[in-house]
Amino acid sequence: MNKPHYPHPIIAREGWPFLAIAIVIALAVTYLSPGISIIFWIIALFVLQFFRDPPREGSSEPRAVLSPADGRIVMIAEVDDPYAERKALKISVFMNVFNVHSNRSPVDGTVRKVTYFPGKFFNAALDKASLENERNAMVIHTPDGHVVTAVQVAGLVAKRILCYAKEDQTLARGERYGFIRFGSRVDVYLPIGSRPRVAIGDKVSATSTVLAQLPN
Repeated sequence: MNKPHYPHPIIAREGWPFLAIAIVIALAVTYLSPGISIIFWIIALFVLQFFRDPPREGSSEPRAVLSPADGRIVMIAEVDDPYAERKALKISVFMNVFNVHSNRSPVDGTVRKVTYFPGKFFNAALDKASLENERNAMVIHTPDGHVVTAVQVAGLVAKRILCYAKEDQTLARGERYGFIRFGSRVDVYLPIGSRPRVAIGDKVSATSTVLAQLPN
């Protein structure tokens, strides 16, 4: 399996401007009022932890589907996949503000479609968020002919979904392809017959956790 490329080993590039602003403000307040500056240094530390982006190692099992995000499993169900127009097994990962928010490809494959949908900003833990919130859907075809859909869903306070994947681009499992700012979820739609390797309520880590196994 190809290892994902990370432009920075610790902090996601999406967070550099936010972290720089937070530190500059904290330094300025420290100069004017050291006591009050504690609040601003706490904010800077929060920004630092939110945008952390540690490299991850994933399973080399041939049909393993890796978690695209850090968080907690909030749904495992057979549903309609509206993006690939089929029945599918849906596994949803909810990310709170303390999780790493980089998104990584769950499988090896070629991106066949990327579609952005404007929408609302309900709590991403709610089921209705999958189809009503702002979201970005990516349909991947694996080398074995399976179709896997990964959907970035904005949350209650998330206002920006970033997806760098393009149609006809080849992704490796664990390769970083996007980021969602400040609370969100990622829905993964898998072929019927895929076997879940997680349960509702489980905490998962992007790339490190195997969500499911694709059918033969």
